[in-house]
Amino acid sequence: MVFRSEYPDVPPVDLPIHDAVLGRAAEFGDRPALIDGADGTTVSYRALDHTSRRIAAALAEAGVRKGDVLALHSPNSIAYPQVFYGATRAGAAVTTVHPLATAHEFASQLRDSGAAWIVTVAPLVEVARQAAELAGGVREVFVCDRASGHRSVQDMAASTAPEPVVDIDPGADLAALPYSSGTTGTPKGVMLTHRSIATNLVQQATLVPAEEDDRVLAVLPFFHIYGLTVLMNAPLRHGVPVVVLPRYDLRQMLTAVERYRVTALYVAPPVVLALAKDPAVAGFDLSSLRYVLSAAAPLDAELAAACARRLGVPPLLQAFGMTELSPGSHAVPRYATDVPPGTVGKLMPGTEMRVVAPGGGPDGEPVDLGPGQDGELWIRGPQVMRGYLGRPTDTAATVDADGWLHTGDIGRIDADGWVYVVDRIKELIKYKGYQVAPAELEAVLLGHEAVADAAVIGVPDEAGGELPVAYVVRREGSRITADELIAYVAGRVAPYKKVRRVEFVPAVPRSAAGKLLRRRLREAGAREGSPTSP
Repeated sequence: MVFRSEYPDVPPVDLPIHDAVLGRAAEFGDRPALIDGADGTTVSYRALDHTSRRIAAALAEAGVRKGDVLALHSPNSIAYPQVFYGATRAGAAVTTVHPLATAHEFASQLRDSGAAWIVTVAPLVEVARQAAELAGGVREVFVCDRASGHRSVQDMAASTAPEPVVDIDPGADLAALPYSSGTTGTPKGVMLTHRSIATNLVQQATLVPAEEDDRVLAVLPFFHIYGLTVLMNAPLRHGVPVVVLPRYDLRQMLTAVERYRVTALYVAPPVVLALAKDPAVAGFDLSSLRYVLSAAAPLDAELAAACARRLGVPPLLQAFGMTELSPGSHAVPRYATDVPPGTVGKLMPGTEMRVVAPGGGPDGEPVDLGPGQDGELWIRGPQVMRGYLGRPTDTAATVDADGWLHTGDIGRIDADGWVYVVDRIKELIKYKGYQVAPAELEAVLLGHEAVADAAVIGVPDEAGGELPVAYVVRREGSRITADELIAYVAGRVAPYKKVRRVEFVPAVPRSAAGKLLRRRLREAGAREGSPTSP
């Protein structure tokens, strides 16, 4: 059974991403495009467009050509979009690199992507140098600021070289090459074309439109597709100022919301948790906020409601996607009413979905499920990636011959078209033949006032197959015990779902976008042996 969006299809956007985003820059003129949330430095739309063209000219003069790959290795800054659009204007695809990557991790991405150029920042230049040496094939390392022995983007922005004229095929040429673990856990280059990203911007805007006087805070990283598309490309396309912070810090984020009268906050569940529970929130004027949207991982409905009540905003919006979807496929409409709690929204325009029984039928053939039934979500639409770079087998395992992207996420759709995501297939715990969703147990734990954060994984057990084990961060001052938490959860879930063991930890591992990294907990458990209750 194929579920289709209730919204009219949108035509593909056959423009290079820099034109799709900055095509109205002259119209927006001196309106602020980028605001440094730390020091207030502002870049207008006119200046952003001009600077990206000058950087493109300098890159072309340095030797960047169509089809090259440029690695952008930097925390968020007002220079980041200028470099990104400058690189795409020069015909390069941008592979975005985690600023905390080690030299070896960075080198691996350089080798896999074939990147010949690096743009970094002075504090990270030594890592970039080491990575370039390890990888080989890097022609030059530029810096956004200043570092001895490296050309600065600041100087390149004053280039007098001619602007390159590049013939870009939006449907075939790559704009971005972010790296994702996908459904198999191994980082892979996700080939996103100019068309797939640009079209997804229109799909997103249908459900979550921008208002003329909106202001968006970019606190999630631009190197992640969520930040790159939703916090950089999307608002800039509509003339919305973007307040940029280099990294997530709760007090710095709250200060920026108050100082710059931010209206839209895009976050991940860990930030929602802090906004709902951290005492620091009460000390800031957050009255400018009009809505908060959470994505990147499942969000508990009760936690979302608590956050909305505390901030005095409408019910939190959710969205769903993945890097391989450029990244969005579902969102709760900005102005929807009577939204059921816990939903990630409705299908974006031009998007189709199937809910397929995990494992398929007796012969392995797909078995489609109907409304109200949990299964793997398969997505098809213009936002689907071109594939994984140099990995045809992985591509075929993720996107089938009919164009369906197998997300690896378990979810369902109700009779009114609202979609819910339950968990990841590979993260489901199998206890005595029953499937236990870690996200459900994490939501229960987070409902306890003594819990600041929590993660649940399955650990091998001879009798049960796998046992649900919780890693819990206590709230400051709490002395709650493992037995108390085990009893708390047991009183709220079916017997087969209950947490069997609890470990108290200082923090649970999360990605920069807020996604829980359960794999790291499993790896740590394998090294140290099965955890036990203290």
